[in-house]
Amino acid sequence: MKRFLAVFLGTPASLDAWKALPEDERNRREQDGMAAWGDWVKKHEKAIVDHGSPLGKTKRIAAKGISDIRNELAAWTVVEAETHDAAARMFEGHPHFSIFPGDAVEVMECLPMPEGAGQ
Repeated sequence: MKRFLAVFLGTPASLDAWKALPEDERNRREQDGMAAWGDWVKKHEKAIVDHGSPLGKTKRIAAKGISDIRNELAAWTVVEAETHDAAARMFEGHPHFSIFPGDAVEVMECLPMPEGAGQ
């Protein structure tokens, strides 16, 4: 089995639209979303290697120093699948973007480290 990193993306505009919803509508969608996310986890529990977590504020470190930045990364998880397509199909219709204000999930294979790197 191969491992794949899934990153959950959301734009500031999507979050602003979510915050603009009436509170009762937002609360209902949060409850529905959490239930659907739990169902997704149960359906794929054998493939989930690391549930991951939501992501906080970002700092960029480069040759010129450290700076605060914004990006679209919202959360991450790691799954196992036979193929890249199989891993991607796990996230079709995911509550992150079908109920919550997230925009997409991107899935990439976790490749082996080159020999001698990081040892």
